[in-house]
Amino acid sequence: MVTDVPLSRTRTTTQAFLLLRTVFTVAPILFGLDKFFNLLTDWPGYLAPWADDILPGTAQQFMYVVGAIEIVAGLMVAVRPRIGSLVVALWLAGIIVNLLILGSYYDVALRDFGLLVGALALNRLAT
Repeated sequence: MVTDVPLSRTRTTTQAFLLLRTVFTVAPILFGLDKFFNLLTDWPGYLAPWADDILPGTAQQFMYVVGAIEIVAGLMVAVRPRIGSLVVALWLAGIIVNLLILGSYYDVALRDFGLLVGALALNRLAT
């Protein structure tokens, strides 16, 4: 009896790991760079007003810090995916809380929750 031979578990696991590692390296770096240029959106508009009130400097200056952190997180995923994926997951959790507090970006918060789950899946694959 001839049956279709599926890809080995090792091969499919490796492919999933590489896909997630690539996305969670490239996306944070690109989004981080955009915090300096605001080409995709007006990033300071995503900062909760109460946070803008208590943080030193302007919302745009805070976005510069956010951008730098996102770039570092992406580089961490590239170099140390097991640790970097947790940094990205925690970062996404903070973004989700901020968006829920804003009260008008529930769709983006839900999308970021999906990304958080993907970052946790990457962490499991990296172990």
